[in-house]
Amino acid sequence: MALEDATSGIDIASPTNGLSSQRPSMSLSKSPSAPYPRSPASKDASRWQRGTTAATAAKPLKPFATEDIRILLLENVNQTGRDILAAQGYQVDFLKTSLPEDELVKRIRDVHVIGIRSKTQLTARVLREARNLIVIGCFCIGTNQVDTQYAAKHGIAVFNSPFSNSRSVAELVIGEVIALARQLGDRSNELHKGTWNKVSTGCWEIRGKTLGIIGYGHIGSQLSVLAEAMGMTVVFYDVVNLMALGTAKQVPTLETLLGVTDFVTCHVPELPETHHMIGQVQFEQMKHGSYLINASRGSVIDIPALINAMRAGKLAGAALDVYPAEPGGNGDYFTTDLNLWAEDLRSLKNIILTPHIGGSTEEAQSAIGIEVSEALVRYVNEGCTLGAVNMPEVNLRFLTMEEENHVRVIYIHHNVPGVLRKVNEILGDHNVDKQTTDSRGDVAYLMADISDVNASVIKDLYQRLESLSSRIMTRVLY
Repeated sequence: MALEDATSGIDIASPTNGLSSQRPSMSLSKSPSAPYPRSPASKDASRWQRGTTAATAAKPLKPFATEDIRILLLENVNQTGRDILAAQGYQVDFLKTSLPEDELVKRIRDVHVIGIRSKTQLTARVLREARNLIVIGCFCIGTNQVDTQYAAKHGIAVFNSPFSNSRSVAELVIGEVIALARQLGDRSNELHKGTWNKVSTGCWEIRGKTLGIIGYGHIGSQLSVLAEAMGMTVVFYDVVNLMALGTAKQVPTLETLLGVTDFVTCHVPELPETHHMIGQVQFEQMKHGSYLINASRGSVIDIPALINAMRAGKLAGAALDVYPAEPGGNGDYFTTDLNLWAEDLRSLKNIILTPHIGGSTEEAQSAIGIEVSEALVRYVNEGCTLGAVNMPEVNLRFLTMEEENHVRVIYIHHNVPGVLRKVNEILGDHNVDKQTTDSRGDVAYLMADISDVNASVIKDLYQRLESLSSRIMTRVLY
């Protein structure tokens, strides 16, 4: 992997020169003096720690010549994120589209960081070729497009943005509730064709209607507040008991929710448990003349069953922003070649079809760019895993500029008995200033700051840790 390869077989010239690799493109240098933007602490303890050291300059840790770190950003990642990464001195390659798997396999071989959105598929086959990859940034909410388990087992951290586009999605859903209730899509299409069709039959106010939210997470809870402000009654179903906002009420079963709501909206992750969560049986349980909205994942709705329910008049309308198969780029691709039912879906009345734009606002994409890029910088430069979706969340108090001749050791390893004893036998000969470790499933993550070291000590630490049978990846930040 990236920093593993960078430090294997290294030649140590002198303590002041830091580490240098035999690979000229991955020379390792001592930390530069210019600090980089730091993220707010995510936990109370970290916040108080930072508060007590506010007057002390943080020491940036970079175990490499930053211009030799290669980053590949796909799918038009926002400029804010690109700027943050470029400001670090990294080599940033940027593409507006996703890549087919065969081309992605070729492009990923030499990159250390990859940033994607929802269309790029980082399968085990792709990741197997990523010999230098240490971290993946998903500039979106979902991570189902990444084989996160394979990544974790090979020491590759995965970060996403679970909050930043929640408001944008919630506002889209509110807009679709109103548009469906007033049949705005059909009236607009008719008038574009020159047909004046002023009708009120089947058009409703949303005030006094009941909204059913499936999945009361970041988006569902925000939507709940917006809907109540519009005069709607809100009920929600979730697999865990959650505190309701406002006057919303949690119901015990999905069937209960479907039977009492006028509008049903889905906000759940893509899991085996949510595949076709709404199908023929669920449509039969919904109120006659109700509406369905899906802005979560395309696999959640059985679309042929939805088409049948619409044609039978069971549903009065639907809005879909996600689909089981989606095009890799913009163009005339939403056809039966992609999904066999595409023409039948497009032929329905009072159905809103949008191209996965729930989080596609300037505000959301800017915030996502900042959130994910800062997480990537913290991981590459400091080893901080706070916010990682597939790794234990581990962090250490930052070093100060006064703490010279320190090294931060990161040891990602298989979570098996006896590892800490062997690691501490190696570290025990040195002055360990601070150390922390945590595990998540089969993977464990250890961080330690060691003082009074020189280049030969760092090389020895690295090589001895690399020799352990439990090793997944070893990094040294100096």
